[in-house]
Amino acid sequence: MSEHPAKDQIFISKLTEIIQVNLRNENFGVNELVHETGISHYSLKRRLQAITNKSIKQFIREVRLQKAFEMLQNEDVHVSEVAYKVGFGSPAYFNTCFHDFYGFSPGVVRKGDFTINTETDSANEGNKLKRNFRNVFVFIPAGILVVMVITFLVYKILLTNSLDNIDISLNNGQQSLAVLPFNNLGEDITDQYVYDGIMEEIYNSLTKVKELRVIARTSVEQFRNPKSTLSKIGKILGVDYIVEGSGQKFGRTFRLRVQLIEVAGDRHIWAGSYQRPMKRTKKFFRIQSQIAQNIASELKANITLEEKEIIEKVPTAEITAYSFYLKANDYQKDYEKTRELSSYYTSVNLYKDALTTDSVFARAYTGLANAYYTRYRWESYFRENYLDSMLVLLNRAVLIDNQLDEVYYLRGLYYLEHENIEYALDDFDRALLINPNFYMVYNRKAYILRSRKQDIVSALENFHKALPFYRGTDLPELLRELAFTYQVAGFVDEADKYIQQAFELDGDSLEHLYRLSWSELSRENFGEVIKLIERAYEIDPEYLPGLPFISYNLQGYDNEAFLIAGQLADYYKKSGELNLYLSHYIGYAFWKSGKYKEATDFFNQQIKYGEESIELNRDYAGNGLAYFDLAATYAFLNDKEKTWLFMDYAYKLNFCPLWVLIIARNHPLFNSIRDEERNKKILQHLESIYQAEHERVKIWLGEQGRL
Repeated sequence: MSEHPAKDQIFISKLTEIIQVNLRNENFGVNELVHETGISHYSLKRRLQAITNKSIKQFIREVRLQKAFEMLQNEDVHVSEVAYKVGFGSPAYFNTCFHDFYGFSPGVVRKGDFTINTETDSANEGNKLKRNFRNVFVFIPAGILVVMVITFLVYKILLTNSLDNIDISLNNGQQSLAVLPFNNLGEDITDQYVYDGIMEEIYNSLTKVKELRVIARTSVEQFRNPKSTLSKIGKILGVDYIVEGSGQKFGRTFRLRVQLIEVAGDRHIWAGSYQRPMKRTKKFFRIQSQIAQNIASELKANITLEEKEIIEKVPTAEITAYSFYLKANDYQKDYEKTRELSSYYTSVNLYKDALTTDSVFARAYTGLANAYYTRYRWESYFRENYLDSMLVLLNRAVLIDNQLDEVYYLRGLYYLEHENIEYALDDFDRALLINPNFYMVYNRKAYILRSRKQDIVSALENFHKALPFYRGTDLPELLRELAFTYQVAGFVDEADKYIQQAFELDGDSLEHLYRLSWSELSRENFGEVIKLIERAYEIDPEYLPGLPFISYNLQGYDNEAFLIAGQLADYYKKSGELNLYLSHYIGYAFWKSGKYKEATDFFNQQIKYGEESIELNRDYAGNGLAYFDLAATYAFLNDKEKTWLFMDYAYKLNFCPLWVLIIARNHPLFNSIRDEERNKKILQHLESIYQAEHERVKIWLGEQGRL
């Protein structure tokens, strides 16, 4: 029980208002709330649990549901519209959550056919409504509410303006458009998955046209049933045109209307109305391909014969299988956001139902493979049969349809996890040949080129190619990854520009300070790193600074390093995440504070993770860090034979990230070999390959006009 009820009330009021301001944004979840509050995930979770006995996710959901109840009582709106207005991407899932929370369906509230028994004690298990109201709602003082709303509006203005500064110079002059989520005008909210499926098919078809730039699917989710004008949405998304649509079901017949709007003139340049029964798949899919081709034609975008063939391909002959598939996608998206196992198992069962109905439905195989990947990627990291079922499913899908872009993307991820880098790049390139708008592929290629091929110029090119497709909550993270790529190549000032842009977009103070601390680490300004970490601690006393915390040891602040190392160790223990990269640094901090047994445990953990990753050919070994971390660990343990075994791996590298070079030159873990000629030669080699790539990037920046 909390000891400060007044402060707690203000705290909960602030959280509630932040959620309500972001209510329409389906993607506003735990991470976004953490960012908005400016405190760490761990601190927010702990305090919220102490005050309300709820998790962060549960609290967000209940605030959404309470607002939904209020709207259903006081506004003349469809249930499906309410679902989207309170941030549920799936009306069916909203219906389930609402019933679980209140004990009756949202339709009952809309009809006014319910009773709240205010005389019943809150301990009465049957009275869910009263109990949940009591737990969720708090009084928000008017002054606080006004300040919060004004602050949010100012932030939104900054966000919109800062989008204008994002570099999309590699756009190649393509016409750009966004396909907004389609609205369900019918009474049955469970039909929304059909309209989401239609929207997805039109979006997928348009992405196959090379002459168009189609904004990322995740970037448009914030605009379900938007109140903003289309011209404003177009500016936020950075597009020339917007596709919007709506549908309504009458029996087994669906009526669909789609419009193409020019953002600059805010005018409709094309519209189409369609009515078909959802029972004959060829006609059903023909509508969607026709819509996409009509839009491309209006935009004067040429469609090649190969593109036309892909767009017109019917994915399944069984409408029932397609229905299972669409529902499975809904639950899979929910699992990826909430990590609720019930959603995962439901999605898997629905994908399997689709395959039982149609055993040659390639997309159902890819959906199932993606479900396995998201569920077991980390859980089975050190198993010998790591993700093998994923590969089996994807190979089946390729045999059925070798023109399906998602198959090659997912198989590329599998090969990347198993360090088959050439295979991964080959599959990613195949995906881009089919779908030149596949923004996630550019990201993955950039990561491989940076960490595996050590080709920083090509990595930067691919990150910049990805930028024009992002305008959602993923954009700040992409900008920070781009910044990190500039950091590893030694262009720290350039990196700081993108770090600042990311901060202007999401206002995440802690992430901003963390990324700036990497910049100062790259400049070898270890004292400045410590100042940035201290600023972060002023915001959140339980902030976790990650690898930059080694600056304390480098500056001789061993007591402070020990305290932070303890926080990091506690985090990894509680979270269940694999501490692949920091165990030896934590061990060193413990050792310097006289905690020798604990330090030895961390050194042994680093050795275990590193050697198993090399043996099983995992990602941690493929990027070379397992070798570097093992060399550092064995150097401290004064095992020279194994130290040189792993240090000599440096001669296999084409590039050394700047931060790795800095640690090799400065960290006390390497003190036992610091003055040895063999170590000096290795450092000279690392310096030379770093400088060579630095010069390549410098020339590229000059050619791009970025210097």
